[in-house]
Amino acid sequence: MSQYDAIADLYQESKRLPFRTAIERYTLFEALGDIRGMTVLDLACGAGHYTRLLKQAGAREVTGVDESPEMIRLARREEEREPLGCAYLCRDVADLEPPAGAADRVAAMYLLHYARSREKLVRFCRVCHAALRPGGRFVGFNDNVLSPPRGTVSYRKYGLERTGPADPHEGAPIRYRITNEDGAQFEFNNYFLKPQAYDEAFDEVGFRDFRWLGVSLEPGERGNPFWDDFLRDPPVIAFSATK
Repeated sequence: MSQYDAIADLYQESKRLPFRTAIERYTLFEALGDIRGMTVLDLACGAGHYTRLLKQAGAREVTGVDESPEMIRLARREEEREPLGCAYLCRDVADLEPPAGAADRVAAMYLLHYARSREKLVRFCRVCHAALRPGGRFVGFNDNVLSPPRGTVSYRKYGLERTGPADPHEGAPIRYRITNEDGAQFEFNNYFLKPQAYDEAFDEVGFRDFRWLGVSLEPGERGNPFWDDFLRDPPVIAFSATK
């Protein structure tokens, strides 16, 4: 059973936390660029939060994929309640066989850091590369492997706590605790691989221009000191690569 089946509702509710919009959503869509008329594959889509936002941003076709049956149930329920034309598949992304070259963009919000080994990371990247047309781009978010947890910065005021070894070995768990606006909490693990492992995996499957993008703050929040700790040492990081 996916670790997210038991926390699906709480995880979806966490999309209301301010950092999700002011940093996460803003950075993702800045990295994606204009997606109007495009075919987009949304991997590790959860309950379809970004799948729906991608469709609302003008994508012609969006398919969300997640291994959690409960997450996909919530996504399909929302699509039934308010149809946008999003499709959903319940699959482990590492085993996915997408139509080759059909996607203009692949989005992956917090997928790659679930690889406990370099081999699994390569499998994830290979699926994303196969799905894209030549010139298509792969954009997503990840635990910030450039800055492992050191315990020197608290993200509690953002609804986020992140713990793990200061000098993690490959495959070491990084623990996240999320506190929603109503005080409800949930936890989950992802896994550390060295930045070099990401460089090598993207290169092995044929991606060009893989780079870490950092994070950006939406213009309306710039100058607000509330965000200083998050931006000084971000717990999460965006990335981009081109086929």
